Amino acid sequence: MYDHIGLRVRDLAASVSFYRAALAALGHEQTSGDASSAGFGSGGSTGLWLAQTNGAGERGAHLAFRAADRASVERFYKKGLAAGGRDNGAPGPRADYGPTYFAAFLVDPDGNNVEAVCLAEEN
Repeated sequence: MYDHIGLRVRDLAASVSFYRAALAALGHEQTSGDASSAGFGSGGSTGLWLAQTNGAGERGAHLAFRAADRASVERFYKKGLAAGGRDNGAPGPRADYGPTYFAAFLVDPDGNNVEAVCLAEEN
């Protein structure tokens, strides 16, 4: 169901320290990190992203749902807009995330960033 989850954090170093320790107990490790973000997962896959935020206006979580194909991503976007979601990125390739990354982004009624992503080759 989920591809990955993103959390906005105020103190990235403290959050990295917490998640590194807590998730190690579950067999997960830090998979990436820089001055503004960190990723955690296992088996070469990142399932949790932490992003540094300093703005009071930035809120909500980021949820990415796995889609079977690109047509499903497009349906997610259209149906989500029709049900009250706000556009946060129309369906399309996201080459900066990966060569086959195809996604759409919506903001739900509570301000959460919701994504549908297909990682398969174009079909």
